[in-house]
Amino acid sequence: MPTPLDRLTAALADRYTMERELGQGGMATVYLARDLRHDRQVAVKVLRPELSAILGADRFLHEIKTTANLQHPHILALHDSGEADGLVYYVMPFIEGESLRDRLNREHQLPVDDAVRIAREVADALQYAHQHGVVHRDIKPENILLHGGHALVADFGIALAASRSDGSSRMTETGMSLGTPHYMAPEQAMGEKEITPKADVYALGCVLYEMLCGEPPFTGPTAQAIIARVMTEAPRSLTLQRHTVPPQLEAVTRMALEKLPADRFASAALFASALANPGSIPLMPAVTGAMPQALGRAARIRQWSVTAGGGALAAAIGAGLWGWLGPAPSRLPAPVVRFGIVLPHGTEPVGANGSTIAFSPDGSRIIYVGKATTGQRLYTRGLDQLDPVPIPGSEGGILPFFSNDGQSIGFRQGNRLVKVALAGGPVTALCDLAGATFGATWTAGDTIIFSGDSGLMQVPAAGGKPSPVAKPGAGEQFLWPEILPGGRVVVFSVFGNGSLRLAALTRRTGEIKRLTTPGGYPRYVQQGFLMVSDPSGVVSAVPFDPRRAEATGPAVPIADKLSTSLNGDQNVGVSRSGQFAFQASPAAGNR
Repeated sequence: MPTPLDRLTAALADRYTMERELGQGGMATVYLARDLRHDRQVAVKVLRPELSAILGADRFLHEIKTTANLQHPHILALHDSGEADGLVYYVMPFIEGESLRDRLNREHQLPVDDAVRIAREVADALQYAHQHGVVHRDIKPENILLHGGHALVADFGIALAASRSDGSSRMTETGMSLGTPHYMAPEQAMGEKEITPKADVYALGCVLYEMLCGEPPFTGPTAQAIIARVMTEAPRSLTLQRHTVPPQLEAVTRMALEKLPADRFASAALFASALANPGSIPLMPAVTGAMPQALGRAARIRQWSVTAGGGALAAAIGAGLWGWLGPAPSRLPAPVVRFGIVLPHGTEPVGANGSTIAFSPDGSRIIYVGKATTGQRLYTRGLDQLDPVPIPGSEGGILPFFSNDGQSIGFRQGNRLVKVALAGGPVTALCDLAGATFGATWTAGDTIIFSGDSGLMQVPAAGGKPSPVAKPGAGEQFLWPEILPGGRVVVFSVFGNGSLRLAALTRRTGEIKRLTTPGGYPRYVQQGFLMVSDPSGVVSAVPFDPRRAEATGPAVPIADKLSTSLNGDQNVGVSRSGQFAFQASPAAGNR
């Protein structure tokens, strides 16, 4: 049976001499050929048959003509396109050089000046394309070629044609998608129909981040794990990983990586301008602190800040205490006090998979993940205290959670789940962990239920071998479990099909009730609400009946824009009594 190369060789013999295969990607195979008419080497890109079937050859070739008119020094030109023996192809110049992926594979990290120059050139190319109505949708190192040290952006054609074709939804149904998980903007990962140029800005921010630190902002063992982190985490600080990255450049990169499109650069041109003049971007965006208009009768009573410790102030945790209008679940929470605590230098909050903050059951104390001068560890602070106290033995700890009696905490440390008594004592290993962890909850029966790549697992609080509790379906992940009062039901979030939804597990029967209510990181408040958050930094209250494990009303936003901590984290902590803590910048607490 003739191979695709054989078929192309025969069908295009009068125009191109096909020489050899150069490589394969998710959408196409590339061949080296000689253009007989112009006596030059070219790259012939042939769509995968299943992709051309989904998109339609005629529609694809019609739409790809638009990219033939993109003439820019940093955009790879399109010479020709057509269909030959049932194979859809297009022809580009053959570039003597390498891709940015090749260079990253060889050097791992690029010199800062080189990374900035390449990012500026790509941003210039994107701005030109955006002005001509073309969004790339798949900016990644593989699609950035380096010729004479300068960047050339490739593959505008496939993205444009696929996004405008009737087959884009069918691509998703068949497991194919536009974009690569490591570089997908949150709105793209969520399957938004209308993708704007700001998705390209986000993807270029990811590429710049990788050029500077050696890996994309978010990694994981599966596409679902990566997208879950894109939706829920903040990237690790560049300057903490590579001290030669100027803080101003990190601020520029972080702005490109904002979860909300509205918070990113308004255009690729502004991104390029900021790269040329990084001092134009504030190092620490301030938190507005505005109360949501939806709770019109709720008034903010007072606000103040407390400076803890001397010396330079590097970060803050803001804690909002939320009161409640009454016990009836149908009534909405109203904020009564909001205050900020500026932490001592060297205890900056850092991100993790889930919340970096945990409340004690009685709401009198918080634990958070902090970046100390000697490394990452856990800190605790009573709400009536000014100074946080490091927890001995918690070095490298993430994902803290309290025991039911509030006397001990659990957390992940390396590849183990561990616990330690707050009164002091040794750190005790509970079990080994494989892969990622996405939150844990400690039941009154001294069982710890945690979320990992395999779904919900449980382990005795005394330690032992984990056993499965609930396994997700294909393409799903179970995240951030929370035990409800009485210990019968565990609520958690299900990530799948580009969205986060709530679910409830009845422990006795193993039955999983999938709710229609969207939300991440559910936390139960004893007055009858689930507090949930979304990737844009909005926190909502969902009236919830714990006995029936059902939402009894729509989600109502109660706070937003809570994602401006040191690294832009979107993490919150909620106590059973309704106290609410979030990470904020020094500007938020020092006013």
